[in-house]
Amino acid sequence: MATKQKKSRSIEEEEFDVSKYVLSTEAETHTVVIPETGDECEVKIKPIPWSKRNKIVSACLDWGDGSAVEFDGDKYVRECLKLMLVHAPWGVTDDKFLASIDARLGSALEALVPKAFGDEGAETTAAKKG
Repeated sequence: MATKQKKSRSIEEEEFDVSKYVLSTEAETHTVVIPETGDECEVKIKPIPWSKRNKIVSACLDWGDGSAVEFDGDKYVRECLKLMLVHAPWGVTDDKFLASIDARLGSALEALVPKAFGDEGAETTAAKKG
């Protein structure tokens, strides 16, 4: 019976550094600017882990009859903001708060939310090509 020998890594090869891909637990400070008024406020946000973002996207998909799929973008943005915003001048970011603000502040906050589909893989793809 033949046995296969495992290829040993050469000493010259670098180990895969997973730490480059692990999200920081530290909140980052962002300045939210409302273009229509010029008002600014600082908020602290934490990035949403890849698996959690996928779970939110899945919860926002509604599978209809046949192959029809609807995406609830409003729910996606609300759920992301509730997770991401860990400190803001208004206190807790919850459904009650989000339902009380106008489009000017809402749009400014929405800009903090990662896109549900597309664009996010662009940097990774570019890095693979280089």
